[in-house]
Amino acid sequence: MKVFLYYSGKPKDPHANAMAADYIKRTSHYAPAQMTELSGKTDLWAKHPTAKKILFDPAGRSMDSSAFANLFSRAEMLGHDLVFVIGGHDGLPDAWRDRADLLLSLSAMTMPHELARAVVAEQIYRAFTTLRGHPYPR
Repeated sequence: MKVFLYYSGKPKDPHANAMAADYIKRTSHYAPAQMTELSGKTDLWAKHPTAKKILFDPAGRSMDSSAFANLFSRAEMLGHDLVFVIGGHDGLPDAWRDRADLLLSLSAMTMPHELARAVVAEQIYRAFTTLRGHPYPR
């Protein structure tokens, strides 16, 4: 199982991705993980044909950390990679929403996409530590 976190848009602050990158690095202790900026030509469905694609969208469903960890448990059991996608200030292409395996809402509140990256990366790390019985999620 591999974990991919894609995001749209360059951060205004060059240090904005540091916290997210740190959580992705920590996650790499449990599974290969990477965070990458989307380019205009990225075709996630061709690049990751068998992965579960989870897109963050305001219209998506809410999920608590325990249910989020269950996504990882199921993916590990089935041997699926997980692809997470965070849009920029314009969101994600409409066509992608229809093709997603799951649409998740990060929050009912609006937040900068740089902050969303850090929150999602932390939740990815939290999911693995929860499943491994690590004391971090207390």
